Amino acid sequence: MIRVGLVGLGVIGAFYRAAIAARRDLGLAAVCDLRPELLDDLLACYTDHRRMFAEAGLDAVVVTVPNDAHAAVCRDALAAGLAVCVEKPLATTLSDAVDLERLAQAVGRPLFTAFHRRYNDNLLALRAAVEVPVRHVTVRYFERIEDHVGVDAWYLDPVRCGGGCVADNGPNAFDLVRLFLGDVTVTDVEIERDGGVDRRAVVALRASCGATARVELDWSFPGEVKDVRVVSADGTVRYADLLAGHPGFKQSLNHEYRGVVAEFARLLRTGAVVAGDGLAALELVESCYRAESRVSRA
Repeated sequence: MIRVGLVGLGVIGAFYRAAIAARRDLGLAAVCDLRPELLDDLLACYTDHRRMFAEAGLDAVVVTVPNDAHAAVCRDALAAGLAVCVEKPLATTLSDAVDLERLAQAVGRPLFTAFHRRYNDNLLALRAAVEVPVRHVTVRYFERIEDHVGVDAWYLDPVRCGGGCVADNGPNAFDLVRLFLGDVTVTDVEIERDGGVDRRAVVALRASCGATARVELDWSFPGEVKDVRVVSADGTVRYADLLAGHPGFKQSLNHEYRGVVAEFARLLRTGAVVAGDGLAALELVESCYRAESRVSRA
């Protein structure tokens, strides 16, 4: 049994708890949150993650704290010799992410960024059906963010979140593009803000092969849309609604996080160090903000 600790008991933490509980090879041994009212007596409970790392006898840790705390908690976990699964984004700055990758390499422990949408059943069916080469990919990620934050009000703080929809939903959307096109670069971006928070964005991307992509993000959408449209080189169009078959609120996250935890368990067995995808997504986020800054100066 691999002993796992969970740092952060917000909205997403509940999905990790359920996914870990469903496995025989993992056991949730301790939890940590700064808010004592979220702790319970069923597990070893902490309000200081460093103390948990030192005392709880853990093998691995899942990090679901606010985005701006990812780097510090992951750094402490790796320094304590623990394998790490961290919610996207890996960090809020590329320099912090690079430092984390170097530390993971130095200590030889997995550093795994969780992109839960890549384990979506409808997305997996789409990937199996798509014939390469691909000419264009469109990813839409629409929701009213206030409906989704629950106790995690930090999403609406641009400093703690890292910006807004580009910083938080962007990594998931960019990861889906990269699953079909590989490495891509940002060619154009439009961002709308309210109170300093990214509320809407449209990002154009291009792969070295010439294939293109469009990512549309909206945090003010009345409802929820998460989908992917792929156009193959021969003109064939295939589509996946990531919410189809999962009508309940956030219901699709149940099986997606089982996929995340299964992949993390596999990495724990192999010991691979895999910061690459987290870095790539964060590079695209920073590219969006840099491109917007260049346009505004012009």
